[in-house]
Amino acid sequence: MTQAQDQTPAIRGKFTTATITRREDIAHDLWKIWLKPEQPFMFKPGQYCTIGAGGIERPYSIVSSPDEPEIELFIELVPLPDGNLTPILYEMGVGETVTLRPRPKGIFVLQPSYKNHVLVGTVTGTVPYVSMLRKFLNDPAWPESDDVQRSDHRFFVLEGASYKHEFGYDDELGDLADKHDFIEFLPSVSRPDEEPNEGWTGATGRINTLVEDYVAEKGLAPADTCIYACGHPQMIEDVKARFADTDYHFIEERFWKEDD
Repeated sequence: MTQAQDQTPAIRGKFTTATITRREDIAHDLWKIWLKPEQPFMFKPGQYCTIGAGGIERPYSIVSSPDEPEIELFIELVPLPDGNLTPILYEMGVGETVTLRPRPKGIFVLQPSYKNHVLVGTVTGTVPYVSMLRKFLNDPAWPESDDVQRSDHRFFVLEGASYKHEFGYDDELGDLADKHDFIEFLPSVSRPDEEPNEGWTGATGRINTLVEDYVAEKGLAPADTCIYACGHPQMIEDVKARFADTDYHFIEERFWKEDD
């Protein structure tokens, strides 16, 4: 019996289960899991699912596109005593099950009335952007919009991390940027002089401090551009403040928060 199954009576309301089919460890405190839901699970790119184990539930933004057969998640370990669910999930492996609320939630989704999408994230905060890009590339009918032709959409992914090993999807995003001229990817490390970043030749500095110059350099007009921010609350607050007195549309998702 799995940890989740052993404690399911503590979780009230409607839920189903999902089985871990694959796990990939990225760093000592970052890993990916793939879940196979017991029932069909429909969601929009950018939304999150609520999973549980040990009688504890937390929301996690979904990496995978709705077109994929499994739910892919990118999780950061919050150790005890601050973390409650992630230490349990960290010990779980392939074949074990978690609870899954049957409906996704969240309104942090692609804004199709804008053609320029500036997607700012920190570590696990890039998760909804990967889902959006996968869906866009896999589904020629998405997104639907009366305002913008599909061929006019452009995506600018700006990802920040303290250390280069925290970039869970840099290979995928870099590859997409190389293959598609409507996708650009700018990763930046905030601690370039520390040993874990040895050999880093990319951008440096906190990603929130680079957004304004980046948008100006690309010549992105406010009427055509939406600024998205997902991840660490301090990063979100800073990006929001930088564009507060402008005409740029801004949306946020406080995906990262204390796991309590």
